[in-house]
Amino acid sequence: MGMGGAQGLDDDIERIVDGGVAWITLNRPEAGNALTPEMNSRLAGYMDEASADLAVRAVVLTAAGTKSFCTGADLRSRREPAPRPQGAPQRAAGDVARMLRIGWQRLITAVLDCEKPVVAAVNGTAAGGGMHLALACDLVLAADSARFIEVFVRRGIVPDAGGAYLLPRLIGPQRAKELFFFGDDLSATDAERWGLVNRVVAAEDLVAVAGEWAGRLASGPTRTLAGIKWLANRSMESDRASALWEEALVQEMAQQSEDAREGMRSFAERRPPAYRGW
Repeated sequence: MGMGGAQGLDDDIERIVDGGVAWITLNRPEAGNALTPEMNSRLAGYMDEASADLAVRAVVLTAAGTKSFCTGADLRSRREPAPRPQGAPQRAAGDVARMLRIGWQRLITAVLDCEKPVVAAVNGTAAGGGMHLALACDLVLAADSARFIEVFVRRGIVPDAGGAYLLPRLIGPQRAKELFFFGDDLSATDAERWGLVNRVVAAEDLVAVAGEWAGRLASGPTRTLAGIKWLANRSMESDRASALWEEALVQEMAQQSEDAREGMRSFAERRPPAYRGW
């Protein structure tokens, strides 16, 4: 990974833009790269920014260290609640649901809705919300030492952070329930075999392969890739008539891009296309 470009000021999430790729690195290895509420919000913001930034044409999400990708929410870090009336409970009905909506659910949605392709480079354990964060990405690379854990049942709670939405769509309800019910560790090799991971690579090769994949994406027709992502994600919930109508509309929009015109020109001129991202 190149180290040029703009770097974020926050130590717990590093953001570097290099060669059209935004490298976003969770940087709390001593805490399992667990996300505080502030990190969660900032990470969602980075995804939103990537959509609008013409200098960013692909995103890589990874983490520091070799032990953990992300172990979910940092349970030791809580936002201070607003002052409560005398006699009010410490946790009122609606508090948990609201916290999830503005926190992890917003983050997962931001990854799914990011208009640039997002590659997860899973360097270690992805547990709970951290597992779902990886699975929300468009492509998932995993180090051979990585593990995926649906840890919720071990704590007596249901999967959140979009897990019950994502997992059955990726591997079917029976496999998903096996992971949800037992909470067992899933090796990177098994995750690839089940279809949760695109490719398993040696840990020392993870950054290089992520860079290669992201570089290829960053040199592609960026708006076309956004349309492909949107259609593929929508296909999991659309009926046939809606899917075909949306396909036609997105194709209509894609063909108005400069990159589409360049693709046609390069084909006619028998040369490689030089896509610019708009």
